[in-house]
This record gives sequence, structure tokens and C-alpha cells, in this order.
Amino acid sequence: MRRGLKKLMLGVSAMAIAALLGMGNGQDVVKAAGYTSVIQACAINGNNVVVTAAVPAGTPTDDNVLYLFEMPTYAAGLTGSPVATAPYGQAAAFTVPLNQDQANSRLYSKFAVAVKSGGAFVQITDTAYIGNPEAIAKHTMAYPEGVSKKGLLVSPTQYNTNEIADLGVKQVTYDVPINRLFGPTTNGSYPTINYKYNGKNYQFDGFIVAQYDHVFKNLTQKGVVVTAILLNELDPTCMQTTHPLARTQTTSPYYMFNAADASGVEHLAAAASFLSSRYSDIGVGRVHNWIIGNEITARSQWNYIAPMDVTTYTEEYAKALRVFYTAIKSSNANARVFISLDQTWNRNLTDGTGYDGRDIIDALSANSIAHGNFDWGVAIHPYGVPLTWAAFWNMPPQYAAMKLVTNTADSPMITAQNISVFTDYMCQPQNLSRTGAVRNLMVSEVGFPSAQGENVQAAAIVYAYYNVAYNQHIDAFILARDIDSPTEVAQGLNMGLRNADGSNKLAYSVYKSMDTNPAAVEGLKAVIGISEWSQVVQAR
Repeated sequence: MRRGLKKLMLGVSAMAIAALLGMGNGQDVVKAAGYTSVIQACAINGNNVVVTAAVPAGTPTDDNVLYLFEMPTYAAGLTGSPVATAPYGQAAAFTVPLNQDQANSRLYSKFAVAVKSGGAFVQITDTAYIGNPEAIAKHTMAYPEGVSKKGLLVSPTQYNTNEIADLGVKQVTYDVPINRLFGPTTNGSYPTINYKYNGKNYQFDGFIVAQYDHVFKNLTQKGVVVTAILLNELDPTCMQTTHPLARTQTTSPYYMFNAADASGVEHLAAAASFLSSRYSDIGVGRVHNWIIGNEITARSQWNYIAPMDVTTYTEEYAKALRVFYTAIKSSNANARVFISLDQTWNRNLTDGTGYDGRDIIDALSANSIAHGNFDWGVAIHPYGVPLTWAAFWNMPPQYAAMKLVTNTADSPMITAQNISVFTDYMCQPQNLSRTGAVRNLMVSEVGFPSAQGENVQAAAIVYAYYNVAYNQHIDAFILARDIDSPTEVAQGLNMGLRNADGSNKLAYSVYKSMDTNPAAVEGLKAVIGISEWSQVVQAR
């Protein structure tokens, strides 16, 4: 989703960041310099949460008792009082009530084990979140198997046409700014929806929900896999969803979700629970995939928050990601949850506007391992370099000289040409899911302009699609646009399969036929300069 946003920065002191992130606000506790023990599991079992820990012999303790602490998502250090105890031992187990659907629900809590040493509580494990929220899901809508990867960002005017069926599209994305959900209805013809979640009442705009109902029902009836992209606008009527460190700048389209305080966590959880539950029913449509934010690598453009180092940034995002994941999976056990990356991979940028995708992956994988692995996936946007250049296999000389696209893990950029670099990286042991599998991966947005010629655009689409079709680790390929956007055309980004007047480009017929009639795209090999697709397709 690229619309020529200006790059903006806002300086915030380290002290201000520390204060707003809740650092140093715990009770009078001594925190161990390095954790000596490990939480092995934190899981729902029936109506309870069971936490097991491994404690090495010789851990200093005043009373031979192990203490379990429960903290909110946003807490730093131990807070409150112990919620359970266990006799000191190298294998410890604690059981506490989940309190499902109650105001004191522990579904979004994190847990840590401590001992008393020198009269103070000493934390001996890192914090861990519940790892199996799907255990309490009321919906178990099966994920579609064997569905084509071919997808499209469809203009709203085309939902009621035969375009999706004509093109053979089976994957579609749709934007859902969650801030718009909250509050009474904005259209009296649609009643306000009252939703009670974890003991609190929320109002959702019935008019907005009716629009989502229409879109998702329509798409479901067309037999496509729907991916909803959850976004957050800076909304003065719903500031709870925006991180406190993101409320100081008002020109970005989307802002960091707020899991930094109680109100933020509650609002994110309520919205995600409502949406996931509602769109697990064929009656109002089905959403199988949920992407949390847009291009989080581009901090200043698409996921605004004050500048900070990549580890801190990822930690703040991870808090919100876990809230969404827990809410979505505890409603629909088989839903999939993704993060969103652009094509910046390993550029080692120093201008402070964003981060490398590889660094985000590294930080999020480390965060997951530290606090309990969970099954987040990755949705990537492997656009060409530059965006206005369709022939990504033959970059302009000034870009080619920079060696921005290589076939190694150190590649500065990930494009459709070297998408296997990304999937190979996600196959590394430290990046696997909690079950040891490669995470769910998709290309949720990519496009190629027709300014260099319709044949070049068509060749780029086929080349990119084949590189995804023959990569077993990628589940979807979603082309950025069906019809040219006048705003994007003005920037040289005429990426549609159709012109703005609705007339078809060559790309339309090519996209329609490329996966069912290979002969229809044979002539495009010459545009790329190859005789066989195997010369450029990197099968995985």
C-alpha cells in the first residue's frame, strides 16, 4: 500500500520512552541479572492455566517456595502479588483459574516464576504468555486446502461483477481499520451493536459492520480465501487503540496499535474477538487470514510511532500482535495471523524512518522464544526496485550498480526475483513455529506498472507468480490492483490489470490464463530474455 507518504520523524527522549513504556513502574522487587530458570509451558487446560517450570538445584531461596506472578501484557517486571505457589523443586507446576469471559480473565496475562531471596521477590524466569488460546475457541472453521494461490486486491466497484470468477482469483485482501468499529452507529438505519467481552461492554458501529458483512459475505460466496488487514488510524474519537508514543504526529495513514496500557489491550482484544467470531460464520462471510498492520518495517510511513531501536519497536509491536493472536485464535481455532513486511530486507538503514525486514524477523523470533513461541506468519510485499520499474529482473543501471537484489540472506531487498531468499530464511530453526514447522507465509501485495509497456508488465506478473507458485512455503500471491488508481498513476504506478477507464490491459488476459493455459504466456519469455521459465524460477 504505497501512496507516496512523506517520511517523518519525531524526536522523543529515551527517558520519555522509558516512562511511557512502563519501565521502572513495578513494585519493590529485585530482578535477577540473568534468569536462572525456564518456563517450559504455559497453557490452557480445561478451565485453568497450567504453568510448568524447570528450576535448577541451588537456586537461592529464603523459604523453599516458588511463587507464580501474573502480570498484564504491558507490565515491566513483577507486579502485584503471587497468584500461586509450589514447593521448591527442579520441576514445578502451578495451576490457576483462567477466569474465561470474566473481568479478571487471565487470557491476555503473562506469567513469571520468582523466589524470595534476601527478603525480596527475585524473578527467576522470563515472562510467558498462554501458548494455546485456540483451546477455548467456539469456532473451528477449517482452513481451505488446495486453493489456488492467485489473488487480487479488488476495487470495491468490482465485488458485484464477474471479475473475480473470470480471472480465476481465489485470494482477496480487504482493509479493516479497527478504530472505525468503536462507538454508536453513524447511520440510524443500522442499530448499534452491543458487545460484551471479558466483563466489559463495548459499542460497535452497526453501519460499519454492515459494510464488512456485505464484503465478506460476497467474497465468501465467490469461493475465495479472504485476508483481512487490521489497521489503526489516529482517531480522536478512539484514541485507546493508538499507542501513547504514536499520538504526537497526525499525517501518517496508520499508527502503532496500543498494547501499552489496560484500555488499549482491552479495546484491541474486544475488536479482534468480535471480528474473528463474526467472520467464522458462513452467514456473514468468512475470514481465514488476519494481517496485523501494514508494512511494519516502514515505521514513519505505515506504522507510525516515535523513533526507537528495532528491538524496542518490535517488542511494542509484539505485545499488540500477541493480543490480536490470542483474541483471534481463542475465537476461531484455525484462523491464521500474520505480520506485514515491505521489500526492505537488509539495507542497514540509518535514517531512522524504518527497519530491515530481517531485523524484525530476528527480533520477533527472539521475542517469541523468550516469552513462548506462537504461530505468527509473515505477509511480504516483494515489489520491484524502484517501484516504478516493472522489469525487476533488469533494474536500471544506477540501481543494479548498488547490488540491492542478491540470492543470499544478506540481500538488501526482497523482490519477486529472489523471494526464495525470504522463504529460505524462514526455514531456519530459530524462525520456525512452535510446532517446528515453517510459518505460514504469503505475498499479500505486489504489483508492476505498465509504463514500460504492457508486455513488460505482463511478463513481470507471470515471472513473479511462477516464483510463488513453485515455492511450497508461500500460500498466496495477491496482485496489488485490478484497476489503475489515478493517484498512483500520477506517481508512475499504473499497476492495474485494467486502465482507469476500465479497458483491459494485456495483463488482464495473461493473469486470467497463466495458471491454466501456459501456452498463453509463452511469448512473454522473450521479454525477459529466456527460453524456459526454469531459467529464472527458483523452485522451493
